[in-house]
Amino acid sequence: MTDVRDGVPDAPATGGAPEGSLVAELAALDGVPVAYFRGDEVLFPARERYLAAAVALKGAGFAMCSDLCAVDYLAHMDRPLPDGVAAERFEVVVNLLSLERRRRVRLRVQVPEDDASVPTLFRCYPGSENMEREAFDLFGICFTDHPDLTRILMPQDWEGHPLRKDYGTGRVPVQFKDAPGPR
Repeated sequence: MTDVRDGVPDAPATGGAPEGSLVAELAALDGVPVAYFRGDEVLFPARERYLAAAVALKGAGFAMCSDLCAVDYLAHMDRPLPDGVAAERFEVVVNLLSLERRRRVRLRVQVPEDDASVPTLFRCYPGSENMEREAFDLFGICFTDHPDLTRILMPQDWEGHPLRKDYGTGRVPVQFKDAPGPR
């Protein structure tokens, strides 16, 4: 496990997870790299362990998925990550909240460009459905076993994913109603 404080990696932590750490509490999270950022615990499960980590956290009282989004790190592949976490172009970021514990935890899952897919959290956190659809629509990340993975913001016939860093920007002429023509 590596301790990352305020986004800058420190030397690997010794003696296991700090007291009160979710990794120390939940056996299902054993081996999941952890970092600390502004008082929040940030877990970096591998894509294969993403769903299991979310289910374990739900069982530990993190009953609310307050946010799920995607990030395209096309130009920032050298960003600081804990030891053992290989940087990929995309990242799915999930914020979970426990009202009982008065704690928040973040999951950051690396998603490769050539296989941009992760399991859906819909069955564990039903409120994540539309957030996953938005990540699919704007970044092209597929959420396997999602009940309705269709576009949510862009028209169904839209080509591409507008928030990808390599998405070309176009120019759409604006026409104002009843505007006077050129003189």
